[in-house]
Amino acid sequence: MFNKYQLYLSAFVGSLLMVSCGNDKKPEAKVVTPKKPVVMVPFRFHKLVEVSPGQDYDVLSWGRGATKTGAFEILHSDSVAAKFTTTTGDLVGDIVDAYNSDMDLDGNPEIIIQAKGKDTINYTNMYAFEFNNSGAHKLEFPRLNKSQRAGYRGDDNFYIKDGKLIREFPIYDGNTKVAKPTGAKRQFEYDLHGLELSIKQLTKDSTNVKGVQKEPVKASTSDNKTSTTKKSKKNTEEHHKKKKRRHHREE
Repeated sequence: MFNKYQLYLSAFVGSLLMVSCGNDKKPEAKVVTPKKPVVMVPFRFHKLVEVSPGQDYDVLSWGRGATKTGAFEILHSDSVAAKFTTTTGDLVGDIVDAYNSDMDLDGNPEIIIQAKGKDTINYTNMYAFEFNNSGAHKLEFPRLNKSQRAGYRGDDNFYIKDGKLIREFPIYDGNTKVAKPTGAKRQFEYDLHGLELSIKQLTKDSTNVKGVQKEPVKASTSDNKTSTTKKSKKNTEEHHKKKKRRHHREE
């Protein structure tokens, strides 16, 4: 009888141990993706640009009742000197990004805002300011000339490389709605001298891409042969006509 109870007790203790071991299993860790901060109305865009410790620039866009126009503002926080300033301006398009550069290497940051809109093309508007101790100085963004705009249909890509602002966009075989991409890209570099922006093209347009620049078509050997044969035949016919007229005069 004792052995029977001992058997039941062993089985009960064993089941408790199994449950205990099962409970020791740690739950699988869930990967939580941080949510993008929500920009509250009437604001549409916000990006914090940290230039250096204590030097922060908050870039925002805002506006009610309109979708293609609005305003932007750059909030400069100099927490070391406890100085806070605001730079504002009219905005056309939606801000897609803001960049920090020092193209002239003078230690004063340039804050550049890129906005995109759409009419017949996906155009880009740029707003640039250089900040120093006396405040913000607006920089006029240079327009592309006729040759630089050839085949332009928008879809610009901007980025900072070695302190310079780089711009590139795909080249199309025309400037109309039916234009198709050629597969080539045009790339530019912006520089700053004395609060004046300049632009330099970095890439050469390919001569092998259809629609950008076509190579002259050479006549084939068969075409030259046909042309020579026709010319010889024409000369022979003229020779016979002259001979016939000379014979007629002699008679």
